[in-house]
Amino acid sequence: MSETFRRIVTGHDDQGRAVIQSQGAPERVKTLSGRGPTFYEIWNTRETPAQIDRASGEPFEEGIILAPPANGTRIRVLDIPPETSDSSSLDPAQARALFAEIGAENASTNQGQARHPHMHRTETVDYGIVLQGEITLLVDIGEVTVRAGDIVVQRGTNHGWANRSGKNCRIAFILVDGKFVEGLS
Repeated sequence: MSETFRRIVTGHDDQGRAVIQSQGAPERVKTLSGRGPTFYEIWNTRETPAQIDRASGEPFEEGIILAPPANGTRIRVLDIPPETSDSSSLDPAQARALFAEIGAENASTNQGQARHPHMHRTETVDYGIVLQGEITLLVDIGEVTVRAGDIVVQRGTNHGWANRSGKNCRIAFILVDGKFVEGLS
C-alpha cells in the first residue's frame, strides 16, 4: 500500500462562517479478501442537488458499497496492487464473491469468457483519476494504460482494471448515479 492521506471536511459555524469540520484518515477502509484492492471511502451524497448544511457528517452506510446511492454521488480512493497469478485467474464464482464483498455481486460480468476476471458494469458515470502508478483499463473492445495524472470518464461500460505494472496503483473515483437509455441496459 502507498502512503496514507487525510480526508478534510469543511462546514459552517453558528454564524455561517466556513470552518474545518474534521480532518484525519478515512474512517471506512476495506481490503477485499484481505489482499486487495483496498477501498478508502471518502464521502457520499444521497441526492442531487446535494444538501449543504452547517455541520452534518457523511451520510451513514454500513460497510463498503460499490455504486453511489440512488440519485447521489460517491468519492473513494483505491489502492490496486499488482496482479498475481491468483488474482488474474479467478473463476466466475470467485469474481462474483469479491464483488459481493462490496454489495455488487450482480455487477460482475465474468461468465467464464471475460477478458479479465474482474470485468463488471454499473449504471453510473465514474471519473477515475490516477494519483500514483499505472493501470490498464480493459473494455469489451480495446484497452489503454492509464498513468498518474490521466483521467478516465467511465460511462456505464463493461470494464475491468488490470495492474500489470508490478507496483501499486492509487486511483481516485468520483461515482455519479446514472440511468441507461433504452437499449443499453
